[in-house]
Amino acid sequence: MLAHGRSDSSLLKEIAPDESAYRSLTRSWFLHSSLLGMLKTLSRNPNVVVVLTTDHGSIRSLRGSKVLGDREASTNLRYKYGRNLKAEEKAAIFVKNPEDFKLPRRGVATNYIIAKEDYYFVYPTEYHRYLNQYRDSFQHGGASMEEMILPVVRMEPRG
Repeated sequence: MLAHGRSDSSLLKEIAPDESAYRSLTRSWFLHSSLLGMLKTLSRNPNVVVVLTTDHGSIRSLRGSKVLGDREASTNLRYKYGRNLKAEEKAAIFVKNPEDFKLPRRGVATNYIIAKEDYYFVYPTEYHRYLNQYRDSFQHGGASMEEMILPVVRMEPRG
């Protein structure tokens, strides 16, 4: 919720204006969370092994890139699908054959674009407003090591 809400909440932006403050806020939440309490409780049972991971990573999006598409194009900031999508080559992977990426074919004229590195896509309508709103936000759905390599930890009680 912190990662997804930071770009849309002025309160979260004020509390965590930069990456250091964001990470500090996340750490503080964890130290006071029921999740940590549950992990401590589970650690007292010698027969419990906990494997903890996430469904995706995220990247700090710093560079906006203009994208063009029709009204039916998707709204995600790190990937888009729709008809006749156009974006800067340096910012996007163009998927012409969705099956090559194990993506669904959504029609003959539908294509996909996936943001590279720390880029995020912004439509020309109110371009500067959205460019500023989402700059320095944590996003997912693109092609970066931070999003695609998932952390996994296996925790066992101490003997």
